[in-house]
Amino acid sequence: MSAKVYIVLVNWNGWADSIECLESVFRQHYDDYRVVLCDNASADGSLERLADWASGRVPFSPPADSPLRRLSDPPLPKPIDFARLDRASAERADLATDPPLLLVDTGDNLGFAGGNNVGLRHARARGDADYVWLLNNDTVVEPDCLANMVRRLEREPRPASCGSRVLFYDDPGVVQALGGSRFNRWTAIASQSLGRFLPDETPVDPTAYERRLDYIVGCSWLLPGRYLDEIGLMDERYFLYYEEIDWVLEARGRYALCYADDARLYHKEGRSVGTPTGERTSTLRSDFYIFRNKLRITRKHFPLGLPSVYLSSIVQALRRARRGQWDKCWLILAILLGKRRLKTL
Repeated sequence: MSAKVYIVLVNWNGWADSIECLESVFRQHYDDYRVVLCDNASADGSLERLADWASGRVPFSPPADSPLRRLSDPPLPKPIDFARLDRASAERADLATDPPLLLVDTGDNLGFAGGNNVGLRHARARGDADYVWLLNNDTVVEPDCLANMVRRLEREPRPASCGSRVLFYDDPGVVQALGGSRFNRWTAIASQSLGRFLPDETPVDPTAYERRLDYIVGCSWLLPGRYLDEIGLMDERYFLYYEEIDWVLEARGRYALCYADDARLYHKEGRSVGTPTGERTSTLRSDFYIFRNKLRITRKHFPLGLPSVYLSSIVQALRRARRGQWDKCWLILAILLGKRRLKTL
């Protein structure tokens, strides 16, 4: 008998990505899972489009230029049984049935942490979650991805959570991350993800990468259900970025970090707000949360590192000025001076 897994996705104005993701998720070679998609007050009619897709009223076709059509095509048979709930009902697990798909209207843009927490509260309220899988909606997954992650955790003698092999959606033969990344407490910079840009066929030693993990990338993270009771939920004050690092730091000494090398998925990096590390450049919005949250996580966990984090951030502001990105330069300096909210965002 398989352990029960709740798969939690957050959608924000990304219904096309979410549908492609769900088409791959519902092909998992795994017996017992439920999908909880939490919509963060999308303005593009996402919930209606997702309901139409699940009902079979609107046909699905993956992007014509997708290098990964095999994972989501031909379309799944429809309808897929689903329910729609508001946030309060979902967090109470107020369901008369047990459909494979739950669509949740969170009522507001709660950010990455807040949106996921709605799904996590639902799983906890159901009381039967052996595992929860945080999965970005801009991914597509191999059919054995979930089973291989569960298998890795069940082999681990210590309490642990698990990451997977993340590959670039647009270049699926290249690694985006082998489970996770390193974190420099003196600059509050998450270094380039482990294995980044490594050809997928390159042999690796998973144990060696596990020893180097400081945190697991949030686009694919499998956690035991008891993690939610023992560690708590993600800190919603981060809204976006650094929440997964904070969650790992909260669990230091209690939960190890694992990596399932044979669990593969493909990630469309930076679809929502841009990213400073991928092909899509950072936006004002992403810079705001990155630099604000650098200070937040440092104050919370490594207060002795604050002077060096300030200095590092000033250097990065000057680099943006040198590139002519004066709006981003002034933004960073405003954050360092204590401005926590910017109306322009």
